[in-house]
Amino acid sequence: MTVICPTDFDIHLFHEGSSFESYVFLGAHVQTIDDLVGTSFCVWAPHAKEVNVVGNFNDWSGENHRMNKLNAEGLWHLFIPGIVHGELYKYEILTNDNTILLKADPYAFYSELRPNTASVVYDLSGYRWNDAKWKKRKRLRQPYDRPMSIYEVHLGTWRKKEDGELYTYLELAETLIPYVLAHGFTHVELLPIIEHPYDRSWGYQGTGYYSATSRFGEPKELMAFIDACHEVNLGVIIDWVPGHFCKDAHGLYMFDGEPTYDYPNENDRENRVWGTANFDLGKPEVHSFLISNALFWIEYFHVDGFRVDAVANMLYWPNSNELVENPFAIDFLRKLNEAVFAKDPDLLMIAEDSTDWALVTSPTSSGGLGFNYKWNMGWMNDILTYMEAPPEKRYDLHHKVTFSLIYAFSENFILPFSHDEVVHGKKSLLNKMPGDYWQKFAQLRLLYAFMFAHPGKKLLFMGGEFAQFDEWKDLEQLDWMLEDYEMHQKMRNYLVYLQSIYQKQKPFYELDHIEAGFEWIDVDNRDQSIFSFLRKGQKDNDLLVVVCNFKPVVYYEYKVGVPIDTEYVEILNSDGLEYGGSNQVNGKNLKAIEGECHGRPYHISMTIPPYAAVILRAVKKRGENKNGKKKVRRNASSRG
Repeated sequence: MTVICPTDFDIHLFHEGSSFESYVFLGAHVQTIDDLVGTSFCVWAPHAKEVNVVGNFNDWSGENHRMNKLNAEGLWHLFIPGIVHGELYKYEILTNDNTILLKADPYAFYSELRPNTASVVYDLSGYRWNDAKWKKRKRLRQPYDRPMSIYEVHLGTWRKKEDGELYTYLELAETLIPYVLAHGFTHVELLPIIEHPYDRSWGYQGTGYYSATSRFGEPKELMAFIDACHEVNLGVIIDWVPGHFCKDAHGLYMFDGEPTYDYPNENDRENRVWGTANFDLGKPEVHSFLISNALFWIEYFHVDGFRVDAVANMLYWPNSNELVENPFAIDFLRKLNEAVFAKDPDLLMIAEDSTDWALVTSPTSSGGLGFNYKWNMGWMNDILTYMEAPPEKRYDLHHKVTFSLIYAFSENFILPFSHDEVVHGKKSLLNKMPGDYWQKFAQLRLLYAFMFAHPGKKLLFMGGEFAQFDEWKDLEQLDWMLEDYEMHQKMRNYLVYLQSIYQKQKPFYELDHIEAGFEWIDVDNRDQSIFSFLRKGQKDNDLLVVVCNFKPVVYYEYKVGVPIDTEYVEILNSDGLEYGGSNQVNGKNLKAIEGECHGRPYHISMTIPPYAAVILRAVKKRGENKNGKKKVRRNASSRG
């Protein structure tokens, strides 16, 4: 790096809210000036009377290391010779009321291991990436018409060592990555990995937005973890929190004694739901800080996407009895997405938004927010409400299963069964299911099949793959001892096979975001709680028949209307004996029978198992080409 002090142009862009690489000059950067090695420190503290750099190198006394104020807007700078990689430091800030604050560097690239809170001078350069093939693959294979199945994981509680210590980034590369691959996922999503003081905030209440948490090792070791993911074609998404931050004394809150990164008005500043402070999204310097941060994770860590947390909390003003739009947040989100996609057009920008805000995944040029994916929170809430009800109550909740298809194509959706649904007394997915032990497993298999067959990409929180019985215990590792129990083993095998079906069968993903990819067969069978529908691919007659039975009853010779005269082969039956079911399977191909049913000219007669999903694939008729049309046979004399 050649920057010693920010230029006038750097300063102008930062205060304008257009500096999207502000991490280049803000923070701590090791530099060599005239053969003299040292560190350049730069911080924004607009209300401070004085700012000093303190650390081990001066016994935490800033008298001899006072920073120079560069402008009236409060940028401070100092170059200290002899300070190198690994030194601990903080900013000693004298406020307007003559209080002295010790603050971690908002732009620090590394931090002390909790409970210590100092920043660490860290040189991020020098890591040699090996993911050129992955980048090329991403460019050539866009996600919209491809399968996407995301494993959401909290690194601190996925697995722990026997002594309770955490796995490091490098150890997770050797254990987590093969595990995720073996279970058929295409992406791993990490709960926030920015530095945060409190384990049980799960990273959502951060202090170091540019600092990969030191709980699991150094930043370059996180680079190696992500690189290892890419080498085996596994995408990496990180949870990112641009809405609010924690109020710990060393963090961003009241950074220089007055609201700096936070709103000046208390009612806007205080996030009373989480006990945090909201970012002032009307302040241009906050735009520079946050948008630079997103681009920083792309540039230095090669992340493939962001799941943007709590978008609903940003779109509307907090602490209001009415939904009042926050124009600053709307402007920020659009600006963020434009900057991110200018940096990497192949990135995933995923909004966690529980509102009915329109055009979340539409381009900003069309009036949208500019994301390319959104969590379908409505689907998740509706289907879990339905599943938690006893079967005799599901008649009155029929609409909870069908309503999502009214809006399923209004956005690019991801279907999430996330950490939020299996913690704080909500019970695990398995334990949400009513009934006895067998029925719980049967209904969870049914739920997973319905999710994979429903339009939208997929997300599952760790532990769901082997049917964790207890809810997520956010200080302990997953209940790995369950792997020794037959039904949990069978659930994991079932999910692996379901993933393979999902990724092999193009009708499940090719037309995921348009109406042409889905068609109800029977949407009105409230009495039997049976839903049947088609998933269709791009090619003619490339289709799947999905039948879901949400009651503990077997139906024999059940008629299902089908659109074409062919045979249908059962490619998945969640009631299979190998998955722990009662083995009410359709052993032979089902031949279409002429005769109207469900408004279609043909039908099949099949067995519908209890609490189960059956997926059938239409067999291409002999003599059809790949487009489902009859081949034209030419004789020898017609060859030219």
